[in-house]
Amino acid sequence: MEIRDFWKATLRQDAAAMRRFFAPGARVRWHNTNEAFSAEEFVEVNCEYPGAWDGEVERVERSGELIVTAVRVFAAGGGPSFHVVSFFHVRDGKIVSLDEYWGDDGAVPQWRLDKKIGRAIK
Repeated sequence: MEIRDFWKATLRQDAAAMRRFFAPGARVRWHNTNEAFSAEEFVEVNCEYPGAWDGEVERVERSGELIVTAVRVFAAGGGPSFHVVSFFHVRDGKIVSLDEYWGDDGAVPQWRLDKKIGRAIK
């Protein structure tokens, strides 16, 4: 399974293409909001989300049947952006489970700026 193709389909909100990546009975969990979805519900949530989206895969790690990705997702044309870390359990080239952790991108908190703790990554 080519995980970058999954992300291309997801960012295009291409439901038909997304469905092809999932095994029957696949489950998806979004831990930040304590939600569980069937694969079909996951496709619906992603394709119904308002607006057009884009993104870039920043990191991919593989270990046996586990694929981990870190992806920056952002509103096409400007607006909010997020980072998502996704843990894909893949069997026979299909996703059988997916656990995702989403976070809003944002500015460094003022208290850390005041203390001069940390520095920009890029």
